[in-house]
Amino acid sequence: MRAGESVKRQKRSQAGEGRGPQGRRPGGTAQQPARMRRRVGHTERSAVGEVRRELREFLRHRSGPEQVEAAELLLSELVTNALIHTRHGAVVTATATPAALRVEVQDFEADLPAPYVPNADDGTHGRGLILVRSLADAWGVEARALGKVVWFELRGESA
Repeated sequence: MRAGESVKRQKRSQAGEGRGPQGRRPGGTAQQPARMRRRVGHTERSAVGEVRRELREFLRHRSGPEQVEAAELLLSELVTNALIHTRHGAVVTATATPAALRVEVQDFEADLPAPYVPNADDGTHGRGLILVRSLADAWGVEARALGKVVWFELRGESA
């Protein structure tokens, strides 16, 4: 091993720490993830559809149709939750690599989502996080200095 190789490897591994999914090119070098970012105001309920369309366009050449459909559904659930249960809107960030898609919805309320088990009489209320848990390969909630981030990852069909 040449001296410069270990420095390059160390820089690549440091660059990927804490940033979500990281893609690799066939030669082993890090590939820059593609990102989509959108702010949604609290009163913009129509923005849920707009953010879905933006995500669909963002993923058009990056993912297969099944992953795009799942990502749109899960994004809708998280953005709707953020707009209904918080007062300050949300920021949506999607990060795509050849290996995975990660979508984060940050809101500005400190309250973490409570587990909810809907009963048969609830109609469609309360099923958003159940869908996320069922369809995502990974998901979670992270507290932030200003609010929280609810995220999900889908792996596989990336182009």
